[in-house]
Amino acid sequence: MQPSPFPQPSPFPLPRTRGPNPDPAFWAGRRVLVTGHTGFKGGWLCLWLERLGARVSGLALAPDSTPSLFATAGLGTGLDSHLADIRDPAAVQACLTATAPEVVIHMAAQALVRASYRDPLATYATNVMGTAHVLEAVRATPSVRAVVVVTSDKAYANREWPWGYRETEALGGHDPYSSSKGCTELVAAAYRASFLAQRDCRLATARAGNVIGGGDWSEDRLVPDIVRAFARGDSVEIRAPHATRPWQHVLEPLSGYLRLAECLSGADGARYAEAWNFGPADEDCRPVAHLVDALAQAWGSEALWHLSEAIHPHEATFLKVDSAKARTHLGWDRRLRLDAALAWTAAWHRAQAGGACARDLTLAQIGAYEALAA
Repeated sequence: MQPSPFPQPSPFPLPRTRGPNPDPAFWAGRRVLVTGHTGFKGGWLCLWLERLGARVSGLALAPDSTPSLFATAGLGTGLDSHLADIRDPAAVQACLTATAPEVVIHMAAQALVRASYRDPLATYATNVMGTAHVLEAVRATPSVRAVVVVTSDKAYANREWPWGYRETEALGGHDPYSSSKGCTELVAAAYRASFLAQRDCRLATARAGNVIGGGDWSEDRLVPDIVRAFARGDSVEIRAPHATRPWQHVLEPLSGYLRLAECLSGADGARYAEAWNFGPADEDCRPVAHLVDALAQAWGSEALWHLSEAIHPHEATFLKVDSAKARTHLGWDRRLRLDAALAWTAAWHRAQAGGACARDLTLAQIGAYEALAA
């Protein structure tokens, strides 16, 4: 018998304020463009939007992993998929002209720190100029009323502080990826102030922590590497067991992006056109070793890890964000503690490996997540 994709009761109390679910009345029939729809986060977001009745279009490269959530969940059959590179401004404009979206959620990116060391120019071209291409196309598309540009918690100039970064902290970045995300924030702010505000198109940026969940098979990411090794019965090689990150289930920041888009589209939407953090509670900012041990236990089989002996490029040791602003002004809050998020992730992968439908598993967990707000 495969583990259920539905959650078990968390051993920790849920927050008092669990945040509102996305409003089906707002999303039903609304034209939404998601860039990066072939990726892990994009796939979950598109399925949630389809569940809400939105008319979803996507713009992205082909999936970069085999398997992929895009393929296994049949996402290509449920939305208007445009496979193109955001580094190509003509292709981006053609997509927006063809789809005439009302809401744009921009997530397409080169998302890996180590890949940015290998190819910094491609990272900047995608994350900085790619964002500029998307926003320039938005500028030329009158139908767009709200834009959410997803950047990263790594956009902050990391000081190795023990407290969370707030939206007013300095942007920066030691490595090309982190630096490119700080640049993305500056591009978004310039387009907001110089162009979009004048035509009543509201733009906000979203900075989220490290996400986990079912259907992530990307290379060089911690949880996918763990899942692949556990499935093979191998020991997992870990680069930095003491590195601390703001871990959260993928549905947590996605619920924030949807809530933010709704607020931007309201009568007072201009007051939300700024930067927002979406991260877990402080106690869920845990070291990598904790995540590996907890996921091994949730996996339910003998699982081991070992420390990598190779020399790796610099990555931040300690990172977390302060989400008090989103809790206070958006009504958003987390619903899953880290141990529950790990259990959901392990259950999804074990069930899918046992033959369960990836699309059904994902929709079931979205429904279970929504039920936690009741």
